[in-house]
Amino acid sequence: MAGIAGISANRLELLQIADAVAREKSIDRKIVLQAMENAIQKAAKSRYGAENDIRCEIDPKTGETRLTRVLAVVDTVENEATEIRLADAQRRNPDAKVGDLIAETLPPLEFGRVAAQNAKQVIVQQVREAERDRQFAEYKDRVGEIINGTVKRAEYGNVIVDLGRAEGIIRRDEMIPRETPKYGDRVRAYIYDVRREQRGPQIFLSRARPEFMARLFAQEVPEIYDGVVEIKSVARDPGSRAKIAVVSKDSSIDPVGACVGMRGARVQAVVNELQGEKVDIIQWNPDAASFIVNALAPAEVSKVVLDEDSARIEVVVPESQLSLAIGRRGQNVRLASQLTGWDIDILTEQEESERRQKEFAERTQLLMDSLNVDEVIAQLLVTEGFASVEEVAYVDLAEIANIEGFDEGTAEQIQGRAREYLEQQEAERDAKRRELGVADDLAEVQGVTTAMLVAFGEHGIKTLEDLADCATDDLIGWTERKKEKDSEPVRHKGVLDGFEIGRKEAEDMILSARVLAGWITAEEAAPEASDDEAEEVEAEDASTQA
Repeated sequence: MAGIAGISANRLELLQIADAVAREKSIDRKIVLQAMENAIQKAAKSRYGAENDIRCEIDPKTGETRLTRVLAVVDTVENEATEIRLADAQRRNPDAKVGDLIAETLPPLEFGRVAAQNAKQVIVQQVREAERDRQFAEYKDRVGEIINGTVKRAEYGNVIVDLGRAEGIIRRDEMIPRETPKYGDRVRAYIYDVRREQRGPQIFLSRARPEFMARLFAQEVPEIYDGVVEIKSVARDPGSRAKIAVVSKDSSIDPVGACVGMRGARVQAVVNELQGEKVDIIQWNPDAASFIVNALAPAEVSKVVLDEDSARIEVVVPESQLSLAIGRRGQNVRLASQLTGWDIDILTEQEESERRQKEFAERTQLLMDSLNVDEVIAQLLVTEGFASVEEVAYVDLAEIANIEGFDEGTAEQIQGRAREYLEQQEAERDAKRRELGVADDLAEVQGVTTAMLVAFGEHGIKTLEDLADCATDDLIGWTERKKEKDSEPVRHKGVLDGFEIGRKEAEDMILSARVLAGWITAEEAAPEASDDEAEEVEAEDASTQA
């Protein structure tokens, strides 16, 4: 860039400097010439006065520099530096009229040392900005790609990578643990973000993200690249273990076999790049239970119980498989949970049996206390699947009468006691709700029960506005997954924890409260119908009209 100072160089040298800078910085030659024009223009304004409208043009073919002062043709001159009277303009150009611009040629500018230095600074700054724009434009559309580079230096654990025409950064937390690249090492990394910052575009790279492993498999497995085999999800414990779920769109192709390759060649290439990270390749399954069983491999699973509302699943395993299912420091179950998107609870067969016995005893005691019946009758009801007083109270009478040892009279008596108990409970809850100061109109909210009103009051939700101001997580709680690898997810309870309501029901309650409170209209609360639903409605309307 030292040669740029020579703005007063001859025409040929000027073009040679422009060509050299354009090649060195990989930017358009026109941008360099534009920067030179701006530099000469700035120097000319310093020489003739900043109030003048001075312009510079460099001929891109000959290198000839032309300086002009531009004047606007007006009737009355207010600023002599930028305006000229119509009569004076017509002496130079008979066709001139008000509103035209007249260009007045200035003599070539001789640069002093200070002027040359200022011109160089202008050119350097504009060339640098053009280089940054070029880098940002080149890499902003490459997010999601794997890129090769050379380690340039390490700063505070972060690694700066020379990408050829730009630099990327791999932050310490985006490196594979215990990996220490040295100066000059070749590295492959995943571009996960490109940002335009004050000091230039920042290209952020990662070797620890699940997407990096997915892209490596896409490079090694032609079936993935061609779209025949699809990667559904990836979970990684960088440098230690990973799980990847794949599915084939062609029934004749085994997705797991395609990823493993002949004698494990394909998966081994990925493992080598990931510094020996063990990779479990899992067959994806649309059935959540089957997929989770696959994801917990190599452990064998006896039984699964799904709770779709809370996205939790209980997995029962033999005692001998417990440590394998959980993995070292919970790694296997944690990766399976990340891979499937379900919270997984692992139980042994003995623990599950003990829990079932405990539930049976609790339900038996509940029915004994609420229905005022002996243990044998309560156990018969629980054995037949009655888990709550509500089920006994509102089930078809024949279902109770058909239990062995019961008759219709016994069934009527039991059901009557259940309904009396519920009415008493309802009255007690309503009294509790009033005592807590919960407004009557909260009972009008869609899906809200008296028991929920008591829970609202105990958590300070006493008016429609209080409920309308809630978020869904406030009602049903949420699970916080920590960034630390070995930490367990933390469950934060919601106001309605234990009421077995899902996210959709909670959202409907909040929307209903907002409508009743007058915050929104019923039309704004109603979800927009999908295209399929709209077509169905139109078809129904058409058939009605027909």
